[in-house]
Formats: sequence, structure tokens, C-alpha cells
Amino acid sequence: MMSLESLRGQVAIAGVGHAGLGEAHGYTEMEVLAQAASRAVADAGLTMRDIDGLATCSSSATMWSMPVAEYLGLRPRYIEATMLGGSSFVSHLLPSVMALVSGQCNAVLVCYGSTQKTAAFGRKEGVKARTLLDPQPFEHPYSPMQPVTSYALAAARHMHQYGTTREQLAEVAVAARAWARLNPEAAMRDPLSIEDVLRSRPVSDPLTVRDCCLVSDGGGAYVMVRADRARHLKQAPVYVLGSATAVWNRQISSMEDLTVTAAAESGKRALAMAGLQIGDVDVAELYDAFTINTLLFLEDLGFCGKGEGGAFVQGGGIAPGGRLPVNTNGGGLSCVHPGMYGIFLVIEAVRQLRAQAGERQVHGADIALVHGNGGTLSSQSTAILGGPTTR
Repeated sequence: MMSLESLRGQVAIAGVGHAGLGEAHGYTEMEVLAQAASRAVADAGLTMRDIDGLATCSSSATMWSMPVAEYLGLRPRYIEATMLGGSSFVSHLLPSVMALVSGQCNAVLVCYGSTQKTAAFGRKEGVKARTLLDPQPFEHPYSPMQPVTSYALAAARHMHQYGTTREQLAEVAVAARAWARLNPEAAMRDPLSIEDVLRSRPVSDPLTVRDCCLVSDGGGAYVMVRADRARHLKQAPVYVLGSATAVWNRQISSMEDLTVTAAAESGKRALAMAGLQIGDVDVAELYDAFTINTLLFLEDLGFCGKGEGGAFVQGGGIAPGGRLPVNTNGGGLSCVHPGMYGIFLVIEAVRQLRAQAGERQVHGADIALVHGNGGTLSSQSTAILGGPTTR
């Protein structure tokens, strides 16, 4: 009988790629997806003819996986198209592992593309369309400025309940920018101080524009194969050691506690599958759509106690040289955020575990925790990835 523990390390990520980071320069979302997919497949030393599994989704199309398969010329034996918002491309890991281990397919391409920044279809129209596709009956009638209104509510509650300060929230943005300055691919690389964050344009109290993620274009992809095959491919394998997804709510008004997310569940299950403790993690890639996200996930995943996130990040705690390397590419706050950011978390973790991250490389990184978030603190998906020697 197959158990989660038996799946540990049976599948590896063999290739990664991205395209159109920041701005797509006239390409469509399908085109940047295809560019990223081609680069990921080539990075693995494979061809598109080797791909017989596909995992993808989009906020702009309910049947997105079918035109993607058509555009890439694929006839997949396995398709995963579950849409959970920004966590989707982390949550795609576990079902893809199961498909590979069971023999349903031999190589899975996970891919995403978005031209959220430059698409002719305006942002206002996009929000209106998503409202129709994704009704939130307890919130939409009041016309909140989503998603920032919800995250601002969580931030205000955390500040009230635990004494978290605006300066501590700003530390998250400053740390992300410090990592981005080491990453030539990051969209924003100018210096950023705590004072700059606090004095920037208010968006939704207590958050300013620098507490909020970028609005950018971008495509990303990664390729998964069974471990025995990965060892003979072009790149050093990065093993999937653990993976779990949890959903407790859709609307933030349905959260039992605005300061506790389902990451508290997904993190524990992912670590249990991997047979590891949180202290074994060398680098963490956390979905930082807003500065409050990082604090909540550091707490819920167990890096620090509940209410201690502010103190944990203070004084450069998650910046280069700090106690824990977090969002080493610059994150959604300073690197890239094309609507759904989860796939870029995986790509950066793979680069770190391969020791291919250049100036931002975390020395000796063997274990990476990847955590995706979707909706308004709605879906949470955690993965534990291991370098070539961890299987």
C-alpha cells in the first residue's frame, strides 16, 4: 500500500525555466508560458516529446489546461488543473508525484504564464470577471479593494493582538529588497529602507504600496521525473521530500482567527512526510504577496511562536546574513509577481539547492521549504525540497 512517507524522494525536479519576468514585451500569457516551458524542458535535458504529464491553471480561463496542451503540442496521459490561486503550482507537486510513482506518466511539466501588467484586458475588467467566477457573498456586496483590503485586515489584527509594529512589517519589504539587489533578474533593485516603506503611498491601512507585491508579467515552469531517471539527466536532481495542501476558508471573513492560517496544517503534514523538523530547513521561500504574509507563515510553519514574527524579522533577521534566508530571489515584493507567484517559489528553491543562485546563493543549502498562498489567506500549500544528497 502506497503511503505518503513511501513517496518521499521518489520524484525529483529535473528542470526549471522562466520568461518575461517583469514585462512580457508584447508576448501573450500563452507565449510566455511556452517560452518558460521550453526552457525548463531544455534545462532538464529533455524535449517536449518526452512530456506526457501536464499541470497548469490560470485565473483568466477555467479550461486553461486544454489550450496549453494544444499550444505546446502535448497529448498528456496525466493532467492536473486544480485552481487554488497562487498556491496552485506548489499544490501541483503531490498529485504529480503520485502520477509519476504509479506509472501514469513519465515526465510532468508544471507551467504558468501571465501578462497581468501589460495585457490589453485591463485590471479593472479582470477583477470584475474574477468576481463573477469566484463569488464571495459575505464580502463582495461591500466592494472591498481586494485582495489588499483582506490582508490589511489581517495585518491590523496581528498588530492589535500581538503588538506587531509597522516597522516590523517594513522589515519584511526591506529584507526582500536586499535579496533582490543580489538578483539581476529582479524587477526592483533600488535601495529600500524602513523609512521608505513607512513613507510610501498608503494603500489600505496599515499597509503602504511597499507592503504590497508587484504587479508584473512573467512565466515559469518546472519538470518532474522519477528519481531514478533524474540522476541520469542534465542537472543535479532536487527531490520532493514532502508536500501538503490545506484549505480552511475562501473569504477572510470566514477565518476563525485572522492571525492563524491553514499553513499551520500544511506545514506539519509536509514535514511529517519528509521526516524532518523545521530546524532542518536551510532556506525558506514564502509567498509574500504582502508583508503580513511572511510574518504569518513564519509563525504558522513553526519558525517562531505565534505573535513572534515581528521580532523574528527585526534587525535583518530574514535578510542576507540573517538568522534565516527567506525569499532569496526578492520575492513577490521585489522580484516578480504576475498574478500567481507560487511557481517562482519552486524555481528559486531549486536554484538554491543546485547551488546555481549566483551572488544570492545560500552556502550549504540542502533543505528548502516552499510555501504557497492563494486567495485571501485561503489555500495554503507547503513543500519540502532536498538537494542531490538528501534522498
